[in-house]
Amino acid sequence: MQLRLPTSVSEARECLAEGAIPVGGATLVWAAWQRDGFPEQAVSLRKVPEATAVGGGVLGGAVLLGQVDDRVPQVLRHAAKGVGTGAVRRAATVGGNLAGSSLRDLLPAAMVLDARADVLTADGVYEVELAEVVAKSPVLLALRWREPVAGVYAKVPDPAGGEVPSIVAAALDTEGVLRVAVREGYAVSGGSAGADGGGLEELFAGELSGVSEAGRELVREQVSRVRGE
Repeated sequence: MQLRLPTSVSEARECLAEGAIPVGGATLVWAAWQRDGFPEQAVSLRKVPEATAVGGGVLGGAVLLGQVDDRVPQVLRHAAKGVGTGAVRRAATVGGNLAGSSLRDLLPAAMVLDARADVLTADGVYEVELAEVVAKSPVLLALRWREPVAGVYAKVPDPAGGEVPSIVAAALDTEGVLRVAVREGYAVSGGSAGADGGGLEELFAGELSGVSEAGRELVREQVSRVRGE
């Protein structure tokens, strides 16, 4: 297998156009490749500046989870630190977690930051909503967001005894909007409400209607934290 390491977006586009398979840390695909055979060529974005940016409201898709530091909001930093073991975080990438993993631990944090994604194709770079990243698993070039006033992230064992931990993230933006996202099992849901103490029960009747009672209690706890109550 030839691993191609482009140093610009234009070179990366050429690699994709020539059939190279995108790969980050290969933590999700290595076993399948060993079983089914390796592709003729793969492409990593780890030398593309736009894909390795950290800070200023941007997090590149090729950034390793272990490299996510205090240059990004706390809610996203805590999400990255909660993924797997240290060995996994030294290999797995932001793009792999959001676009390739079935768990997507970073997704609730990205949702409450109202983040959008720059995705790379052979035809160019396009800005898309997170829902498209989840649905289509594109090549994630970078995440972009507006800095929040405050944010919190909690990952706890599934109260129902399942294998997938539950996640609740919440963030308050500069316009006073509270955003909440919840992962229970493999399902992720989210919504927004006013920051004046109201709106949370309306969320439970709407966008978060599928959240369990245990999940709702965790949401209330995290919302109280982000509101400083």
